[in-house]
Amino acid sequence: MPIIAYQNVLQGLTVQEAMRRQIISLDREAPLEQAVRFCIKYKVNALLITGKNQEALGVVSKTDLMGAFYAGLPSDSACGGVMVGPPLFCLPEETLDAALDTMRRHRVHRLYVRGEDGRTVGVLAYPDIVGILYRYCINCRKSLRLKEGSETLEDNFRVREVMTPEIHANRKDDSLQQVMETLAAYRFGAVLIRDRDGEAVGVVSKTDLILAYKHGVPTEAPARAVMNSPVQAVDASHDLVDALRTMIFADVHRLFVYQDAPGNLVGILSLSDVARFRSGTCRACLVSRIKI
Repeated sequence: MPIIAYQNVLQGLTVQEAMRRQIISLDREAPLEQAVRFCIKYKVNALLITGKNQEALGVVSKTDLMGAFYAGLPSDSACGGVMVGPPLFCLPEETLDAALDTMRRHRVHRLYVRGEDGRTVGVLAYPDIVGILYRYCINCRKSLRLKEGSETLEDNFRVREVMTPEIHANRKDDSLQQVMETLAAYRFGAVLIRDRDGEAVGVVSKTDLILAYKHGVPTEAPARAVMNSPVQAVDASHDLVDALRTMIFADVHRLFVYQDAPGNLVGILSLSDVARFRSGTCRACLVSRIKI
């Protein structure tokens, strides 16, 4: 009986081909306010926390900073008090498939990369994996043929095939504390904000919340005080490659998804969804190999 093994775009690619070599770190005694500034300045979702000898001790993520805000910790508290550790590591020569398995198993969004001498030489997160996937797809021979018009677009993946078909929302008058409870309960990076009539009017992300923390906004403040609008959304029937292009060049980690009409939101497409999909943006990467 033949054995069918399915290919995906990540097969054969290694961690060192996708990882970022710039590692943003802070000493464990650095204040949380500085951690917020570094997350915003360097556009990262987490910081490596180090000891006196620059050894890796833990990680402070936007989730941890949001938790400090929720708990009412002063912003001059030390990072070491909220860090999660020890960091999870992988090796440069490991495959991206293996790294994704580790991230999924431990429910983390990033791995740090350890070199032969034991030093931390890089970091691998979902946006890095999606970035290499996108570069692969736009340079793919099949993709080039599509551009020349010799084939149809029927094999392109659509947004609806990758999105998370679930939306949780808060009202614009709900407190930031309630918004944080929603984000923590469903492990989201952002929550949709609706008005009293149920219309989507904005989004509050963890970035918005940690900025509120930095500026001393009280947790009792309403969501409308920090939300971003309008809601960035994409049609469920659109090609996945177009949605990826929008996220990468607009530097956003998620898009809400609508069906039939912009007001009918049916899901969320995030960079982590695309990375976990482990394929390219068309079915060329799912062609089977048959072994007898």
